[in-house]
Amino acid sequence: MSEHMLPEPVVRIEEVRELARDLVVIPNRRVQLVPNIGVIGGTHSVLVVETGMGPRNAETVLKFVAEYAAGRRLYLTTTHFHPEHAFGAQVFAGEATFLVNRAQAEDLAAKGAAYLDMFRGLGEPVARQLEGVQIATPDVVYDDAYDLDLGGRVVRLRAAGRAHSRGDQVITVPDAGVMFTGDLAEAGQFAIFPWFPPHDTDVSGTRWISVMRRLADASPRVVVPGHGDVGGPQLLADVRDYLELLRDETWARRDSAVSEQTIVEEVRALMIERHPEWAGREWIEKGVGCLCAEHPA
Repeated sequence: MSEHMLPEPVVRIEEVRELARDLVVIPNRRVQLVPNIGVIGGTHSVLVVETGMGPRNAETVLKFVAEYAAGRRLYLTTTHFHPEHAFGAQVFAGEATFLVNRAQAEDLAAKGAAYLDMFRGLGEPVARQLEGVQIATPDVVYDDAYDLDLGGRVVRLRAAGRAHSRGDQVITVPDAGVMFTGDLAEAGQFAIFPWFPPHDTDVSGTRWISVMRRLADASPRVVVPGHGDVGGPQLLADVRDYLELLRDETWARRDSAVSEQTIVEEVRALMIERHPEWAGREWIEKGVGCLCAEHPA
């Protein structure tokens, strides 16, 4: 991905959208490498979901959140360890309790430095936002499930299991019917497969499908994807259906013993024909590579 293709990945406090009582999202405005950021309030505490990429973005988020919280206690969580979601957590140290699932904390510790180097190579606009990043250590780590009481509102934090990453986490607000998926679901783009063999092969297409089936069955009222426009439950079904089709078309060709390059070319053309309006076409090839590796022998 060349530098000229990437805009400045800056979080802007614009068009903040209220999804329910005391629950807002700072939208990513469809800017690459900017996540949707959630702010969820209760009577005594506020939970922030995602930091934005790097200290400067996190400072922007923290300033907004401090005003929004109006003296309430702050918590921070992230949906997974990737830089635009979690590499601003250091700014919240001393201001918020940083809470994540164990697999994500392990990803952050084991892979954070390597991902920092990799993302710095994406061009000057990205490298600029990553200046001064220090990989943060969570204050509270849970294994599979954690219910966070914000005061009159309980937020459910759940480890999804290996899918887009090894440490994906889903955050739901039951009383509002709102679900934050991180990069398990994107709106208006092909699923992001961080398939970088031999350096990182933790993404699992088959497990991702299982996760998306569970999330789609939950039928939340509002879905906040990692990137793209906030939507409804159909967004989850769309991602599930895409991943299932990607698997089926890849494995059908793998069974015929054609080359992986041929599989990539044919499946890519089919997926673009099905979803010509979706962005992120470069991730189709990564998805095919992942699913070829998971093909049952």
